[in-house]
Amino acid sequence: MDFWNTSVAMDDEFEKLVIRMNPPRVTVDNASSRKATLIKVDSANKRGSLLEVVQALTDLDLIIRRAYISSDGEWFMDVFHVTDHQGNKLFEDDVAERIQQSLGPRARSFRSLRRSVGVQAAAEHTNIELTGRDRPGLLSEIFAVLTDLKCNVVAAEVWTHNSRMASVAYITDEATGLAIDDPDRLANIKQLLLYVLKGDRDKRSANTAVSVGSTHKERRLHQMMYADRDYDVNDSQCGSASDRSKPQVTVENCADKGYTVVNLRCPDRPKLLFDTVCTLTDMQYVVYHGTIISEGAEAYQEYYIRHVDGCPISSEAERERVIHCLEAAIERRISEGIRLELCSDDRVGLLSDVTRIFRENGLSVTRAEVTTRGTQAVNVFYVTDASGYPVKTETIEAVRKEIGSTILHVKEDDYSKSPTQESGRFSFGNIFRSRSEKFLYNLGLIKSFS
Repeated sequence: MDFWNTSVAMDDEFEKLVIRMNPPRVTVDNASSRKATLIKVDSANKRGSLLEVVQALTDLDLIIRRAYISSDGEWFMDVFHVTDHQGNKLFEDDVAERIQQSLGPRARSFRSLRRSVGVQAAAEHTNIELTGRDRPGLLSEIFAVLTDLKCNVVAAEVWTHNSRMASVAYITDEATGLAIDDPDRLANIKQLLLYVLKGDRDKRSANTAVSVGSTHKERRLHQMMYADRDYDVNDSQCGSASDRSKPQVTVENCADKGYTVVNLRCPDRPKLLFDTVCTLTDMQYVVYHGTIISEGAEAYQEYYIRHVDGCPISSEAERERVIHCLEAAIERRISEGIRLELCSDDRVGLLSDVTRIFRENGLSVTRAEVTTRGTQAVNVFYVTDASGYPVKTETIEAVRKEIGSTILHVKEDDYSKSPTQESGRFSFGNIFRSRSEKFLYNLGLIKSFS
């Protein structure tokens, strides 16, 4: 056993040495293509190299139009055709330098997967991770608890899929603006949030964690939903009320080459490549070759993969699991409902107040992005009605009037397409509001639910 451990350690140190001697080399080519900037990345190959590069490009807010991947052997070579969000080529002088810097020190963060439920605090904020059954009003209850416990949410992201919810939030102490590191206080925060997540209907175990993980926030959300088995279609609830096309995923073995070939076709959107590569990597698969084309409304991806043990997919059950997991990875970030954008002076309790107004008007949040830029809160919410249907125009106007029409805006494309629903259709808004308020009352977080 000692010999084995020593051998593994030596292999790991040798890999680190090779990487230090051959750091990633990034070149930017604006001459070869009329439509896009070509970014070429060459480096010594190591597990996770592809995800690191894709994440670096995604974090720089670049749109990947095409990509050609090759990492079969000791060397990793990728070519990405990228533009900005307006479809323009990149002409900044420091693009290659920024990508190179993001690939250097970040490499360490991908080696560890933080699943700890222990209590740890960062210097600036404390990380809160939540998973549980989704329901109308849940986000309002979570923010109400944090506000009552004198916590300020400086950033957060919330995803929902297949009746499950995952959230990563960064909080500070309301009084000091610093991370919360008191073990007793953190234990109390975890316990009260767990009560909210479980409610009285969660058939699976909800989970709360307080940590200081170095893993990328969006990658962590994928990991949390994967661990929560949101891809298990047999265990999902009634599903979405909208009529959206399902992604087409096929998985077949290429016997003569010893690969499994994954083909994927779906409507294109930003960060699609990150979502699929992240999922394959965290499922312990290695991409040896790949082709990505997403220059129109539809995206096409093809991967030649093997498990980390070097074997292709070996059973029908494993094949089906890969298909379901990739479908889930694509669908998690698809935003259902109307996009509401809130920009105002930040203050403690702002999120609690805004999501309470959503709940009181029968709105359900399907996805949320919360950020703080200096003294400004910049938040995005995607909302449907409590049954998952589009929201009535008059309901949106009522919410905007209550929150403030100058600070809460509707994305025009979504707003113009939002149908006014039949006024006689039964609404669950008051029922969910009553249950939510009663639940918070029982926790001692509000004085009355009448």
